[in-house]
Amino acid sequence: MNKLNWGIIGTGAIAHAFAHGLAQSETGRLLAVGSRSQETADKFGDEFGVERRYATYEQLLADPDVEAVYISTPHPLHAEWAIKALEAKKNVLCEKPAALNHGQLMTMIEAARENDRLFMEAFMYRCHPQTAKLVELLKQGVIGEVRMIRAAFGFGGGTEINAQGRMFNPELGGGGIMDVGCYSVSMARLVAGTAMGRAFADPIAVVAGGRVGKTGVDEWTAAVLTFENDIIAQVSTAVRSALDNTVEVYGSEGKISVSNPWVANRKTADNGKIVVTVKGESKTYDVPADKTSFAIEADRVARTIAEGKKQADSPAMSWDDSLGNLATLDRWREAVGVEYPHEKPARNAPLRGKLRKRADAPMKYGTIDGISKPVSKMIMGCDNQPNFPHAAAIWDDWIERGGNAFDTSWVYGRGKQEILLGQWVGSRGVRDDIVVTVKGAHTPRCLPDLLVDDFNESLERLGFEYADIYVMHRDNLDVPIGEFVDVLNELVSRGLIRGALGGSNWSIERFEAANEYAKKTGKQGMTILNNNLSLARMVKPVWNGCIHVSDTSSREWLRKTGTTNFSWSSQARGYFLPEAERMKLGAGNFECWDAPDNRERRARAEELAKKKGCSPINIAAAYVLCQPFPSFALVGPRTIHETATTMPALGISLSQEEIEWLWGSDK
Repeated sequence: MNKLNWGIIGTGAIAHAFAHGLAQSETGRLLAVGSRSQETADKFGDEFGVERRYATYEQLLADPDVEAVYISTPHPLHAEWAIKALEAKKNVLCEKPAALNHGQLMTMIEAARENDRLFMEAFMYRCHPQTAKLVELLKQGVIGEVRMIRAAFGFGGGTEINAQGRMFNPELGGGGIMDVGCYSVSMARLVAGTAMGRAFADPIAVVAGGRVGKTGVDEWTAAVLTFENDIIAQVSTAVRSALDNTVEVYGSEGKISVSNPWVANRKTADNGKIVVTVKGESKTYDVPADKTSFAIEADRVARTIAEGKKQADSPAMSWDDSLGNLATLDRWREAVGVEYPHEKPARNAPLRGKLRKRADAPMKYGTIDGISKPVSKMIMGCDNQPNFPHAAAIWDDWIERGGNAFDTSWVYGRGKQEILLGQWVGSRGVRDDIVVTVKGAHTPRCLPDLLVDDFNESLERLGFEYADIYVMHRDNLDVPIGEFVDVLNELVSRGLIRGALGGSNWSIERFEAANEYAKKTGKQGMTILNNNLSLARMVKPVWNGCIHVSDTSSREWLRKTGTTNFSWSSQARGYFLPEAERMKLGAGNFECWDAPDNRERRARAEELAKKKGCSPINIAAAYVLCQPFPSFALVGPRTIHETATTMPALGISLSQEEIEWLWGSDK
C-alpha cells in the first residue's frame, strides 16, 4: 500500500518520539509539521527532515496532501485541534489523554463520525505485541479467574516544582492522573474486560486518595476500581514519587507479572517479557519487537485506514474504550479533588467556538400557549448529567442541532441538575433564546406552601428571574384543586411564571377539574399535560405515581381538547433498541415495558423501520411527534451520540393510518 502522509501538530518531546517512530514505520512518512512559530517548525523540520513546515496549525490542516494528523499539543488543546483536523477531513491520532474530560471526548468522537474519519487515542503500549500476548494469556485462563489487578505508572520529580511547567500547571492539565495515570487505568480496564470476555470494562465504583499540591494538581495518588464479577484493580500514579511502573494480575491459580508494561522507549525498540507464575513455578514469555511502540502505533493507524475502518481493533483504543477511560479518569480526579480551570463554568467554552445552530440542524418546532418563540419538538431532559463539562458538551450540541427547549426539576439530583443547567445558561448567555420547563411539588412535597418554597429554590439554583413554563411534578388528591390553581396564579401574577402551566403524572379528570376551577374564577389554567406517551404501553410505573396517556381513549381526549402533551420516556426507555442494546438496560427497565402487546408493537416498528430506512427507536419517537395533537418528546441522552441517533425521528412522517397500525388495539 502507499505510504500514509502524516502531519504533526506540536513540536514538544512527545512529537519528537512520534517522529522517531515514523522514521521506523513501514507504512507512513512524515510530510509536514505545524507549530506556533516558523522558527520552531523549522528547527523540528531540520531534525527530522520534514519537507513542509508551517508556522500555524491551520496551515498544516489546509495542506491537501496531509492524510493523517498526530495531535501532540498540551492536553487542553487536544479537543480543539482534533475537531478542526477531523473537520478538515484528516484522520487523527491524538496523544493521550485524548481530552481533558469525557465531555470533550464525546464531541471529538462525534466529529469523527460526522466526517467519516479515523480517530484513535495514542496509547502506544496498546499496539505493542506484548499487550496482545497479555490478552492472549488471559483469554487462555493461565491463572484461572482474574481476581485482582495492580497497575502503576509514576516518576519522581525531586523537591523542585516548576509551577508553570506541564506537570504541575493546572492550566496545562497537569498532574499524574492525566499524564500517566491514564495508562494505569487503561490497562486495568483492558485486563478486567478481557477476563469478562470483552474488549474492556468500565468500573462500577471508583475510590481514591492522594495528595493535591499547592498548584492544584495531583502529585501522587492511588485508586481502587471495582468491576463486575468482583474484580478489583489498584491503580497508582505520581509526578513526585518513583513507582515501580509494573503490572501484576492475580488470579485464582496464580499471577501474571509484566515488568515493562508501557514499553515507552522513544528511540529504540522495547522487547516485551511476561512472567506467569502458577503454584510456585514460573514461565517466561519473551515478546520481541523490531521498532518502537510509536512506530508500531503509526503502522496500526495506517493499516486500519487501509482496511476502511474508522476505529482500530482491540487492544488498540476504540472510541468506546477511550470514552470509558476518560469517564474513569473524571471520577478519579473528582475523588481526589482536581478540577481544571477550563472545566469551570467561567472558563468552559463551546469547543467549536461561538454557539450557534448548525445549517443542517434537523430540529422541528411547535407552539405553546404563552411562549412567543417556537419551541423545539424534542425537549432536552436535564436529569442525568454527572458534571459541568459533560453537561456543557451535551447541551452545546443540543443548541447546535436546533434544540431550544429544556426540562428540569427541583428533585433531580437533589438540585445538582438545576445548578448545572443554570451555570451553563449563564456561561453561554442563552437565557433569552431557550425555553425552560421548571418542575416542582414532587411527592412528598406536593403541598401549596412547599410548592412555592421549592419553586423559589429552583429559580435560585438556576439563577433565573422567572420560569418559562411551570409543571407540577405530581398531584396530591388530598389538596382541593383550587388551592393549587390559586398558588400557581399567584406566581404568575408576580411575573415569576411567564408562560404555560401544567401537571406531570396528573389524571385527565384532575387536569379537567383544575381548568374548570380556573375558568370559573377567571384564572390561568393548565395547558400542558406532562405524562408518559410512547409506542410501548407502560406495564409497570417507572416510578411510583407515574401515569401514562398512551391508551387510545387518552390520546383521543388529547386530540379533541387540543391539549399539549410533553411525553417523558417518549422512547420507552430503550425498549425499541436492538436486543443486544436492550438487554444492557437491566431487569428493572424490562419489567416496566415488556408485555405481549408491546412486543407486537416493537415488531411492527421494526417492520416499518425497514421500509423507511431508519431504526425502530426512530419510529417510536416519530410515533410521539406525529400525533394529531400538540405532542412534544422529552429525551434524556447520556451521550452526544445518543442525541445524534435520536435526531432522524424528526425527518420521519407517519400518517394517521400508520400511527393506528403501529399501536394496534389496547390490551
